[in-house]
Amino acid sequence: MADFWFNTKTHEVEEGKVSPAVDRAGPYATREEAAQAIETIRARNARLDAEEAADD
Repeated sequence: MADFWFNTKTHEVEEGKVSPAVDRAGPYATREEAAQAIETIRARNARLDAEEAADD
């Protein structure tokens, strides 16, 4: 089974480790999950920011 990656530089989904690690987010199990990477990352960051603010 192939891994899918979201290229943070080009905003394209890639199958396999095509681009340098610094430009990739993932791996994701499906092409669809990789395509939603930006939304997933933003939601995770918002949740962590809220948790950190609650700890202050």
